[in-house]
Amino acid sequence: MLPEVHSWLRRRTSSVADWPVGSLVEAKGDVSVSVVLPARDERETVGEIVQIIRRELACLVDEIVVIDSRSTDDTAVVAARAGAAVHAQDDILPELPPLDGKGEALWKSLAVTTGDIVAFVDADIRKFHSSLVSGVLGPLLTDPTVAYAKGCYDRPFDGAPNGGGRVTELVARPLINLHWPLLSGFVQPLAGEYAGRRSALERVPFLTRYGVELGLLIDLLDLAGLDAFAQVDLGSREHAPQSTEALGGMAGQIMLAAWSRLRRQGKIESWHVPSPCLDQFRRACVGHEIVSSDITIAERPPMLTLTTH
Repeated sequence: MLPEVHSWLRRRTSSVADWPVGSLVEAKGDVSVSVVLPARDERETVGEIVQIIRRELACLVDEIVVIDSRSTDDTAVVAARAGAAVHAQDDILPELPPLDGKGEALWKSLAVTTGDIVAFVDADIRKFHSSLVSGVLGPLLTDPTVAYAKGCYDRPFDGAPNGGGRVTELVARPLINLHWPLLSGFVQPLAGEYAGRRSALERVPFLTRYGVELGLLIDLLDLAGLDAFAQVDLGSREHAPQSTEALGGMAGQIMLAAWSRLRRQGKIESWHVPSPCLDQFRRACVGHEIVSSDITIAERPPMLTLTTH
């Protein structure tokens, strides 16, 4: 690990216990805070998450917004009943051609939220605790030089206290260490719980789908430098594990995200266009069947560049 990353880890890594809500309320002043939950078919968890944030962080959070990403269940109804402002992803900036995925929902949330600080939280978390939000707000509310705070945590898996985050360990971390070693100090570079200043988030592009977290880290590093980042240990976080097949699709999107940034930064010469088709195999009655999926990612420009915003 680079010496400057070691130094950053010592200075910019904290624990959720370092950020009690009372002290954050005092530090908040007139800074406004928005919490965004991108959600697709998350009726089982989204309502409870919204209720907990409203009940325990009302003095800290000014608005809770759920971006409904084409749910086929009643996620939007459940979230609205719990007290969130709900927006259908495709109804935001409808003059633009619609794109798909988590990154699209996060990017569009910037057009319908008002907070000076925007915190993002996944909507599929089980046993949710409000410190997943207050923790990532801590560095931003208390230090004006911090532009982006990322959460890290243990991820229970298959009965063990840790072991989740397989795409991180098998794909994202090797890519980061190979090509962006200044980011190697992030324990959970793909974590879904993080917060940033609107002034920074609106100045970087957003990749769609599961490339968004890696893209934000790389682009914000270019924009603001490593010392504008902070990392907060949030303890433990639990959600429904994905199948290996689903993780393969996510991994492909992360690789495409890395490819796009390597090209943009002039770190590679491209002699071909990566194929967006991922072929996987499932056991059939006889032999195997081929399962093909489209892992294409797209990109939205910095929100500040839109004349409609």
